[in-house]
Amino acid sequence: MANITENYKAVIDGLSENLTKLGFTKCAEEDLVTRFQSEKGVVAVVLNDNIISLMGGEDLENVNETPTKLAASLFEETADAKDIKYVVNEFADTLQAKYGQKKAVQKKAQSNKGPQTVSKAQVKNGSFYDPNTLASKLCLVFPELREAYKATLAEYGEFYAEDFFQNHGTERVIAAIKENNPATMKKLFQVLNEIYEDGTNETQSVIAVTILGELNNDQILLARCVDYMSTTMAPPVIEVNKYLASMGGKKAKKKLLNPPAYKPKKKKKQSAFMRAMSEGMAQTPIQ
Repeated sequence: MANITENYKAVIDGLSENLTKLGFTKCAEEDLVTRFQSEKGVVAVVLNDNIISLMGGEDLENVNETPTKLAASLFEETADAKDIKYVVNEFADTLQAKYGQKKAVQKKAQSNKGPQTVSKAQVKNGSFYDPNTLASKLCLVFPELREAYKATLAEYGEFYAEDFFQNHGTERVIAAIKENNPATMKKLFQVLNEIYEDGTNETQSVIAVTILGELNNDQILLARCVDYMSTTMAPPVIEVNKYLASMGGKKAKKKLLNPPAYKPKKKKKQSAFMRAMSEGMAQTPIQ
């Protein structure tokens, strides 16, 4: 079995042809950091803490000190040929979009980018993870969700959490829990635990209610999750599942069958699901 260093080198090899076509040549290399330079700037492929990132900058100093993150993906010790191919394709597409077009076209492409995600650095400075960041990170765990994510942005002009999670994200997460593959479960709950810990109230509700609430109080599935859930997230997830199995919870779920038509949000509002949850919980206390 290939180790993480060999897999990293496989990514670099896979990107070499694309980088050469774009005019980049290798200019510096360390253990898990490789930099490429051209007249268009400098890019670096960095593997750190199970995340492989494509960074960009105007020059070597810039890419070392204050780089711009162009793309990133989970990349663990267990990465296989499929994972390597996914990273190579994603990074190649990113490089082509940024460095392979004329500036006028590039600016247009950048203006059509989706909403920005919240970084760890921003969280350390007082920000909170939002549902869009959760969705983006789930796409790293389940690459097949990317098309649904892009389709949501294209349809609504912004990230619409209810559409993405209720129609796509939740189904894939529940399927993974039923499959119970240890490597996938570890990746999945690494994301869920991190986002829940420093997420907005809305984001925590998406995780505990919209996603993990669909475990339907199945004790076998819940037991699997508890092995991976943080001590912060586990209690509310368990309580939500108990509530949703109650009469009040079932009534709240029914209200989801006819949600209001989507309108671009002007100000932050509580979702239709959470309004139903609040009404139901006010009438039916959790046992």
